[in-house]
Amino acid sequence: MKRQISANFGNVLLSLSEITDLASPIIAQHQQRTAFIALETAKRLSEESDFLEKIFTASLLHDIGAISVEEKILLHNFEEFDNDIHCIKGELLLQKIPWLKQISKIIRYHHKNWQDWSEDSTLVCLPSQIILLSDYTERLIDRNKYILHQNQEIIEKILQIKNTMVCEKVVDAFIDVAKIEEFWLDVVSPRLYPILLHNGPYRNIEIDQQGIFLLSEIFKDIIDFKSPFTATHTTGVSACAEIMSKLYGLTEIEINLIQLAGNLHDLGKLIIPNGILEKPDKLTKDEFAVIKCHTYYSYYVINTIGGLKQIAEWAAYHHERLDGNGYPFHCNSEELDTGARIIAVADIFTALSEDRPYRKRMNKENVYRILKDMVENNALDLKIVNLLFDNYDKIDTFVKSKQETAKKYYENRFFKINKTRKVK
Repeated sequence: MKRQISANFGNVLLSLSEITDLASPIIAQHQQRTAFIALETAKRLSEESDFLEKIFTASLLHDIGAISVEEKILLHNFEEFDNDIHCIKGELLLQKIPWLKQISKIIRYHHKNWQDWSEDSTLVCLPSQIILLSDYTERLIDRNKYILHQNQEIIEKILQIKNTMVCEKVVDAFIDVAKIEEFWLDVVSPRLYPILLHNGPYRNIEIDQQGIFLLSEIFKDIIDFKSPFTATHTTGVSACAEIMSKLYGLTEIEINLIQLAGNLHDLGKLIIPNGILEKPDKLTKDEFAVIKCHTYYSYYVINTIGGLKQIAEWAAYHHERLDGNGYPFHCNSEELDTGARIIAVADIFTALSEDRPYRKRMNKENVYRILKDMVENNALDLKIVNLLFDNYDKIDTFVKSKQETAKKYYENRFFKINKTRKVK
């Protein structure tokens, strides 16, 4: 029987934050660097643990609403478009967790200039200003130039936004820490993750299984809302895995862990450009090679969280086959346990039952034919496929119900932001 899991909270935040910055060398480590700059600046203003924790959390998640690779690169390159869009989406995503509601407000206003604040009395203003400065500073860094050959120039640019974009006390706090060469070398260090993990405010704080699950629910939405064509896919996979696990006779803890894996199984798709995910035609060989990396990154990121190795395997093995001809790990039947086999069937069933840019959803007969062929070709587990079709109507109804709820949330709350803000 599986036991309840827990993990270091900083470890969870750093790893989940990292996935959104792995898509391109242009944005690599952006949120971690921003978090480091913000934390060091905040320490010059207060040593209060609650204040530093809010700054750290909000910094690591500040671009959570910039979901596509294309949007993140535009943001990083100071391209002109509505900065408020990703701020509003970030707030909306984080509001789903009660203990992140105040953080969501900080993220909502992290692009609001100092001159646009009516007063400095709100608890949100100062943290938002710190993140604005930190985000702006990180984007000024030229990744092709040695950091100590450009730090003075960056400092001068920050001084130019004093009392316009950023308030005086935040700029002064930053200038104080920016005088130290170690600060700049840490900002661009490839070892920044362990620096933040061991020196950050959550180094001794654990998060329980329920907390990890709630965070996975946010990332489930981020993964799905990346494209309208996959807006309920992860919800469907998680729901399918949940009900099949119950029918299989797994324990309540195991069912919850498989749901968690279902929520995160496509985490690596956050690094795939939407131009590939939404292509209406058959993918080229080169494009499919890019797609193949998504499960690798799902595994890589989840497995950097101590205690989640089993979840990483269940989540990332959904394109593996029993005969060893899957991708990208080429696991064989001995390496694929029940959890991985359930997620694999849930993923294929859900995908076949959905509309995609290149085809319409399939009916029960076509789904049955494809899954049975995969069983005969030693790709999927016969017992689990039979479990699906022995309970097809019950499973299909449960999955569609969960997907319909997710679809309404996406269309009525999330997608509406794009229309309201006139996003192209």
